[in-house]
Amino acid sequence: MTEDKNRNNRKELIGFVRSKTGDKSIKVVYEYKTPHPLYKKEIRRKTTVHVHDDKNDSNVGDKVRIMAIRPISKLKRWRVTEVLEKAPTL
Repeated sequence: MTEDKNRNNRKELIGFVRSKTGDKSIKVVYEYKTPHPLYKKEIRRKTTVHVHDDKNDSNVGDKVRIMAIRPISKLKRWRVTEVLEKAPTL
């Protein structure tokens, strides 16, 4: 990936591949913690996003870094920048 010096910083997330939904498409789930509004205890939350996987090199269970991009389809607004960790094979 070549980066242009004039390009704005884009939002990046790290998550796990939950499923492969089609050709060049995956679903990635990322977890975060947020305090409860009343009790202030940290609660674990998760969000699933649709991601464009141009090279089809990620599989279910892989840890990936994704970056926000312009809309590619109705739901896909993210793309895989790199596969950080491959899922263990059984």
